[in-house]
Amino acid sequence: MTTTPAPSLLDLFASIVNETALIDIFPRLYHVTDGGAWASIRTHGLLSTSALLALYGVQGPVRTGFESERRPAGVTLRSDGLPDVLVRDQSPISDRALLRCLTDGMTPREWYRILNGKVFFWTSMQRLQRLLTAKAGRDVAQLVLTVDTQSLVDTHRDRVRLSGMNTGSTIRKPLPRGPKTFLPIAEFPYDERRRTRAPSDALVELVVEGAVPDIMDHLIEVDEVGPDRRVEVWRRAPPDADTASRR
Repeated sequence: MTTTPAPSLLDLFASIVNETALIDIFPRLYHVTDGGAWASIRTHGLLSTSALLALYGVQGPVRTGFESERRPAGVTLRSDGLPDVLVRDQSPISDRALLRCLTDGMTPREWYRILNGKVFFWTSMQRLQRLLTAKAGRDVAQLVLTVDTQSLVDTHRDRVRLSGMNTGSTIRKPLPRGPKTFLPIAEFPYDERRRTRAPSDALVELVVEGAVPDIMDHLIEVDEVGPDRRVEVWRRAPPDADTASRR
C-alpha cells in the first residue's frame, strides 16, 4: 500500500504565496444570474444547479436528465414555500463540440454533471462585460454580484477550484477540457500561463463546489443590469456605518 507524502514546509509556503498573489491580482469576483434571483439568494445563498435541484425536490429521472444533459433553454423551478428560480440555459455549449474537446475519455454527460455541481465566478471585469454584452444576455435583466475574493477563499478554500477557460462555452475553437480543468489554488499554473496571456485569460474562473450558502457574508455589492440601465440592489454598509448611526 502506497501513501502520499505529507507536503513539506516549502510546499506549504509556496501554496500560501501563490494564493496571496492571486488574491492581490483578482481582489473581486463576479457572479451573474437571472434578474429575479435576489429573493432566493438572500435566503439560501448561491447554489449550484445540483444544490438547487435538491432544495426544490427534483429527483429521479428528471433530475438525472437535468444534471447530465445540455439545457437549450432556461428552466424555472417551483416548489411550495420557495420563490420561483430560473436555472439558466447552456446554449453556448454543444455536444458535438464537447466530443471533440473532452479529454481522458470523459463524456458530455459527465462534463455536464461537473458543471452543474459548481457555483461559478468570473475573475475579471473584462470577462464580466463580455458576458453582459453578449447577444443572449444584452436584452434581459441580469443580477451581478460583486464578491470579496479574500473573504470567499478564506471560508471555502477546501472547495475552491480555478480554471483557465470559460468552461461553459464551446463556441469558436473549444479548448481541451476534462478531469484536470478545475484545479486547487496551489496547483493552478498561473505564472506559467501569464507568460503568454493577459491576466483575464490566464485565470478565467473561480468556482466553489456545491454551494455558497453564506454568500451574504462575502458580498460587496449587487446590481441589476438590463438594457441601457444599471440599478443598485444592495450594498455592503461601510465598516463604521453602525457606529456612526449610534452617535
